[in-house]
Amino acid sequence: MRFRDRRDAGRRLTERLTPLAGDHPLVIALPRGGVPVAAEIAMALDAPLDVLIVRKLGHPQQPELGLGAIAEGGCTVLNQRLITSAGVTTAALDEVAEAEQRELRRRVRRYRGDRPRVPVAGRTIVLVDDGLATGFTARAAIEVLRQEGAHSVVVAVPVAPAETVTELRRLADAVVCLETPEGFRAIGEWYDDFEPVPDDEVARLLAATGAPTAPATIDLRHGESRVEVPAGSVRLPGTLAIPNHATAVVLFAHGSGSNRHSPRNRAMADRLHQAGIATLLFDLVAADEDTVEVGLPLLAARLVEVTGWCRDAGLPPHVGYVGSSSGAAVALLAAAELGTEIGAVVSRGGRPDLAEGRLCAVRAATLLIVGSHDHDGLAANRRAAARLGRCEHRVAVVPGASHLFEEPGALDAAADLALEWLAVYLRPAATFGSCPAAAHTRSAT
Repeated sequence: MRFRDRRDAGRRLTERLTPLAGDHPLVIALPRGGVPVAAEIAMALDAPLDVLIVRKLGHPQQPELGLGAIAEGGCTVLNQRLITSAGVTTAALDEVAEAEQRELRRRVRRYRGDRPRVPVAGRTIVLVDDGLATGFTARAAIEVLRQEGAHSVVVAVPVAPAETVTELRRLADAVVCLETPEGFRAIGEWYDDFEPVPDDEVARLLAATGAPTAPATIDLRHGESRVEVPAGSVRLPGTLAIPNHATAVVLFAHGSGSNRHSPRNRAMADRLHQAGIATLLFDLVAADEDTVEVGLPLLAARLVEVTGWCRDAGLPPHVGYVGSSSGAAVALLAAAELGTEIGAVVSRGGRPDLAEGRLCAVRAATLLIVGSHDHDGLAANRRAAARLGRCEHRVAVVPGASHLFEEPGALDAAADLALEWLAVYLRPAATFGSCPAAAHTRSAT
């Protein structure tokens, strides 16, 4: 298969990529040659288009021989074996890298101007080039996208050597390549028109094919959707799940070092879905932020904004929070701010004591779940409970469980307690199924 030009290659690739349309992907091109290819894919998938600048590190005397690559975000990929066999010194390679860094910065300014990159965290990425030889540019790009929290990365190219495709399949979630010829020599041999793509053309295609980073409204069909929630100057990626007939939604606030992909939070969210409760798992911090540096008050302010976004988007009216570790303090700080708008808060292995100064203002019914073997956590939760004087509250102890509820059956027991509590305090309880034990928690302290 030969390609008339890069647009023809993009249209042919689109035929293999249409199943991704339902994932609301972000198409990212490796400029310059990858941009016309990616523009066709972005238009067909109704997806936003952006670029990720990657520069090959060529041999000082043979620039076409790639020794590695550098990319936006500071990522560097090196073929150390080739560097050693070619006898390239560190000083010589540093000189090449410095020159390529200058060109990388120039292209960023030329293509994107003052616009920031479209956030990739939590999204399905289609990474596109007009072809690959060694694949080092694509490897560097995949590394950057992984570091920035991409949900999945699909590499899409018209032509590449079979060995390059095999290597990339170890790094990407999928690779779509139309041609893997034997005796591969050069990408341009597979195109009738392989003229260089001018910088002006790259900028024009980005302006013409660009799309908003998130839709103005979200898809409220029952099932799971990826969303981006604006919170101040950042956009927070999340996973929204809405079961049939849900009348309540629970927002999950994770602790430092965790994110929306936490297996424990996802397991608890699955239990809530089965009981008819919608859930929103989202990242409290952006990909380039540090949780500790951001601070609990700002994280709580973001949770308040996300709660407002849920209300404005028409999600179920009864709202609760589930927080773990320091996320429990974030949930309680937000609940103190919102008063009776929040029906219930559940802390699982949490640090509610970190919200000590605002605990007295919490009006939401609060359940503090702690493992019996988490002695420090149990003491801290009991101290926090003593300050929750103006709301229904309870400290629930899971026998034989440690801080992370890793013991067999411990997480299920915690999920049962959470569901019972939420079934009582996020009305109407009948929607969530039969929870006979829940009635007995109402006055427990």
